[in-house]
Amino acid sequence: MNTSTGPGPAPDPAPGTGPDVAAAARRVMRATGRAALSTAQRDAAGWPYPSLVLAALDHDASPLLFLSDLADHTANIKMDPRVGLLFDGTAGLDEPLAGSRVSVLGRAERSDDPRHRVRFLARHESASLYAGFGDFAIYRIAVERAHLVAGFGRIRWIAGDDLLFRLPDIETLALRDADIVEHMNEDHADAVELYATVLLGREGGGWKLTGIDPDGCDLRLGGRTARMDFGRTVFDAEGARRELVDLVRRARRIRGETQA
Repeated sequence: MNTSTGPGPAPDPAPGTGPDVAAAARRVMRATGRAALSTAQRDAAGWPYPSLVLAALDHDASPLLFLSDLADHTANIKMDPRVGLLFDGTAGLDEPLAGSRVSVLGRAERSDDPRHRVRFLARHESASLYAGFGDFAIYRIAVERAHLVAGFGRIRWIAGDDLLFRLPDIETLALRDADIVEHMNEDHADAVELYATVLLGREGGGWKLTGIDPDGCDLRLGGRTARMDFGRTVFDAEGARRELVDLVRRARRIRGETQA
């Protein structure tokens, strides 16, 4: 495990800080389409400045933000790129503090990679309304450390290298993302519908797949989004296909049982 120093306390050395903990943190982050962003206020002696932002995650789980140069948080980032992001997975819980949330510490870096822009707009279709404005740009967060709180007493620090996938490992899947999404939406719309309505318990018809990554896939219907996790991590199109097939089989089995 990476034990390099960085912002925040040292990683918790207790058992359970391995892949399972990192996967739990990524699940919270990938399921949350927004985050609280903290930057150092440039004209107020570095006081923390909190703001709300839309967030997407790249295939390696690096957070992606779409920020305007006119916003205070962007001006702050240009002076000091260190940021904090809070991904809150406690929505709808009677006891929010018993739920999961992830604090991410890292540095915001402007990205001109067109893949990052496509990834963000696929997650947040509404952002396409202002995507052509010249003051907006994608920022990728280079994660140094993350802090998972998964309920009372279940708290772990995670090194950035442990949280994120290595780009060489996921490049094959990232390059096939658009092809898989298009194929599922055009040729297997019934399967996508089963994912949303049977496995995730969402209402409505016409759900679409919007993205796929090693941990699962994203779905959307109008302004509503949903997240479906895979049973295992996948690194290529064939692995994703097996997971998608297994999930539709499970959905059909559940539907058959409920209709019996």
